[in-house]
Amino acid sequence: MKKLFAIALGILTAIGGFVDIGDLVTNGLVGSRFGLSLVWVVVIGIVGICVFAEMSGRVSAVSGRATFDLVRERLGPRAGLLNLVASMAVTLLTYMAEIGGVALALELASSVNRYLWMPVAGAAVWIVLWRVKFAVLENAFGLAGLALVVFAVALWHLSPDWASLWHQVSRPSVPQDESHATYLYYAVALFGAAMTPYEVFFFSSGGVEERWTARDLGTMRVNVFVGFPLGGLISISIAAVAAVVYLPQKIQVESLGQIGMPIGQAIGVLGIAFALLGFFAATFGAACETGLSVGYSIAQYLGWQWGKYVEPLRAARFHTVVLLSTVVAVGVLLTTVDPIMLTEYSVVFSAVALPLTYFPILVVANDRTYLGGHANGRLANTLGTVYLVLVVVAAVAAIPLMIITRAGQ
Repeated sequence: MKKLFAIALGILTAIGGFVDIGDLVTNGLVGSRFGLSLVWVVVIGIVGICVFAEMSGRVSAVSGRATFDLVRERLGPRAGLLNLVASMAVTLLTYMAEIGGVALALELASSVNRYLWMPVAGAAVWIVLWRVKFAVLENAFGLAGLALVVFAVALWHLSPDWASLWHQVSRPSVPQDESHATYLYYAVALFGAAMTPYEVFFFSSGGVEERWTARDLGTMRVNVFVGFPLGGLISISIAAVAAVVYLPQKIQVESLGQIGMPIGQAIGVLGIAFALLGFFAATFGAACETGLSVGYSIAQYLGWQWGKYVEPLRAARFHTVVLLSTVVAVGVLLTTVDPIMLTEYSVVFSAVALPLTYFPILVVANDRTYLGGHANGRLANTLGTVYLVLVVVAAVAAIPLMIITRAGQ
């Protein structure tokens, strides 16, 4: 049982990073419009986040310090501030969307208007981040998020044409009624969603929270190589279900409710119950990740005491940042902004911020002052360099594609 819980951090990070409110809807939307022709992007994203999460976790385990803390020390306060501003803007925007996503999940379960749930969701997230121990948080929401495996079960029950699905995966093409620019826009969005900056900072800081040492490198790698691929497989299952049910009817997915409808068709009421549990756990877990990441980043840059492993009064400034971020997030949401739209924009802006996030991690992971014999080897550096090129291309293309396609319209 202890070994099972040892990978809970990776599961929580994967569920919260790969399958948040934006990914739930974006994967459904992509599946309903493009089928499985963009699965290759998810696969590339899985490998990329595994590469940099492993570096980030290794830095944390060997040095005993979070990656963002070392980025500021290694590259200087100016480079650290640039990294902070870029990642914080994306993370705060995502935090708003995730609290909105919790409200959407509660609306589906209760039929009570989402805007009545938003203050409740924000307060619940803050209370959990303030009072609940880190181990309880990761175990509860990480494992509850596994309820989203119901999408894979539903796909099986739908008895699709497996040969057709494999053809879409293995021979990706742009549908006749879609433009190449729109196809590329969603490719960049999926890539940005898979490699969102807060994921690696949360994972690294979580390692410090759990007091990893060099002896825990095996556990850390299990977290990475089990958790993130699991999140990716769930994302692909969501897209596949939408492709089977909605693509033949030319119905475009635009809401969280539409994502869950095929589950009821395939499995029934019990399946819907699992889907709702998964929606809530994934969005709440993502809200916890992003909320903590806001506090982690600012506190680590400024050298404050931080983390849930210390008494709240000893990390008062850290918890104050989290509280203020929650108030701002709920305030913005109550202006009636669409949380799904917020997340769609956040994943695109995430792509823009990727080079500022991953280049410093690659630098720190090569520094033997911090890592000694655990510094990057040839394989890690080769993969890291290849992905740096990819994130630069995605960053350059993101905004022009968003403008040309009017955000994928």
